Amino acid sequence: MSKKPKIIVILGPTASGKSDLAVTLAKKIDGEIISADSRQVYKGLDIGTGKITNKEMQGIAHHLLDIVSPKKKFSASDFKKLAEQKIQKILDNKKTPIICGGTGFYIDALLGDKPIPEVPPDEKLRKQLEKKTNEELFAILKKLDPERAKNIDAKNSRRLIRAIEICKKIGQVPKFPIINSKYQTLKIGIRTEDKELKTRINKRINKWFKQGFLKEVESLHKKGLSWKRMAEIGLEYKIVSLFLQNKISKEEMVNLMQSQTWQYAKRQMTWFKRDKQINWFKLKEFSKIHRKVENFLKLD
Repeated sequence: MSKKPKIIVILGPTASGKSDLAVTLAKKIDGEIISADSRQVYKGLDIGTGKITNKEMQGIAHHLLDIVSPKKKFSASDFKKLAEQKIQKILDNKKTPIICGGTGFYIDALLGDKPIPEVPPDEKLRKQLEKKTNEELFAILKKLDPERAKNIDAKNSRRLIRAIEICKKIGQVPKFPIINSKYQTLKIGIRTEDKELKTRINKRINKWFKQGFLKEVESLHKKGLSWKRMAEIGLEYKIVSLFLQNKISKEEMVNLMQSQTWQYAKRQMTWFKRDKQINWFKLKEFSKIHRKVENFLKLD
């Protein structure tokens, strides 16, 4: 029986430093990086998703960035299919695949042995649900599947509606138990104290506005991305779009983005903490991380 190929997964909450760590590690172990971020797949969503720049890549190959128009939907099953293809190509080139991202659902979908159900859109149900507030949608999901409700973005109507849709069809949103994964996987999680992570989030948001985040959102809208679709894509784009529509002030925009990003980071950690296979390290413990990875890669 052939041995399962080895892959590394680097995960953690938003703004924790995953991308920089992945690049530093890739240079040490001759790796290539596959992004596991549900929004960095979209073209033109650069600043507000914290997408790594060419300079920050430092010559390391990155995959599954900028691969689809933001006007189109991209699912966990789409990610799984494309990520498996990229993993195989990286392995064929005798390099080490490094999965890096904060979208836990995507990572679980890739590594789990349970197939993702192909639940087609229920347009009739969607029209009914679209009339409801996020609070009402969250209450419906909580009743149908309390576990999924613990980890979902409660302010993202698109994800709430999709989760309800799946629940109505198959009973619950599927979990992806890691039982017979086709890969040998080492998971490295970045552990950050709450105070430090809050500071990192706020600094990052301030940096985004200096880099021209408002112009990025304006440009996307001018190119035909609707305010509704902007809100579906993620909280950062939703909040900026509210400001650009004169629905909130600049101060409210910044405060909302900081507080809601922090809430999102906490939900990410709730998702990751249920996985006992994750090896947690602080960013400054790179030597320990490198040693752990090297030992894993040497094991037969």
